[in-house]
Amino acid sequence: MFDHISIQTQDPTAAADFYDAVLATLGGRRILDFGDVIGYGTSFPVFWLGPATTEGRARETHIAFAAADRGTVDAFHEAAVAAGAEVLHPPKLWPEYHESYYGAFVRDPDGNNVEAVCHRPE
Repeated sequence: MFDHISIQTQDPTAAADFYDAVLATLGGRRILDFGDVIGYGTSFPVFWLGPATTEGRARETHIAFAAADRGTVDAFHEAAVAAGAEVLHPPKLWPEYHESYYGAFVRDPDGNNVEAVCHRPE
């Protein structure tokens, strides 16, 4: 439904290091890099990081990235842990959403709730 999304970060370098690691597990990569503004995607940028431009801390955002399969959700979780992310929920089925919803939730360096999710049954 949306074309792209951008989030603000307090520390663009720390955020970029985190997203470089976790998005690689999902097939994503840096496509555009303007220093403090970075665009990620598979063929064109759909997820952007930029420095915070408003005063105070940003409110928590929930971002869910699509994973091709459950193994990819597991790899996302492992990469996030290796990058020092706080684990909110390790990979598991969430039948309250639907019977095949398999997701893992972590916090990025700015405190955002970042998820990888697979909707396919396995």
